[in-house]
Amino acid sequence: MGQMPAIAHELDPARELPVPPFDELYTAHVAFVWRILRTLGVPAEQIEDALQDVFLVVHRRLAEFEGRAAITTWLFAIARRVAGSYRRRAGNARTEALTADPIGTADPFADASRAEAAATVFAILQTMDEDKRVVFALVELEQLSVPEVAKILELNLNTAYSRLRLARAAFEQAVKERIP
Repeated sequence: MGQMPAIAHELDPARELPVPPFDELYTAHVAFVWRILRTLGVPAEQIEDALQDVFLVVHRRLAEFEGRAAITTWLFAIARRVAGSYRRRAGNARTEALTADPIGTADPFADASRAEAAATVFAILQTMDEDKRVVFALVELEQLSVPEVAKILELNLNTAYSRLRLARAAFEQAVKERIP
């Protein structure tokens, strides 16, 4: 699209940040949003619908984005609200195991092993309370720094570190329990 990008204003109104066009934003962040929705407990069969809902909100509100935080922070907040809505609708329905996207390598055993490992990680994550799971997923899976995560989640930095420490300990314990 030949549109001029919207301009976002940071907390310092003298500094303007360009907001990427919707198509670029979608392409750059769709995988991130998908993983966040999955981490936040959206059932596998509803991920595509939830993803569409997130990006409908993004499309509708992109011009309102003020640049006070990183675009990923804004996307995370939207995804979190959408995921909560899907979890409420699902009620106490059983959550499906994580299904890996087809990898397409010549080694189906390696593909199956990766899919099984991903399902195990997801199952362990689902045993954690949401506060710890989100911090763990953002740091360990999304490779964000703890200060970035604290900012995204609007947490005290020490709280973010504490949740990460507790989540890592719970994850390690769950892995030990699964290893024969």
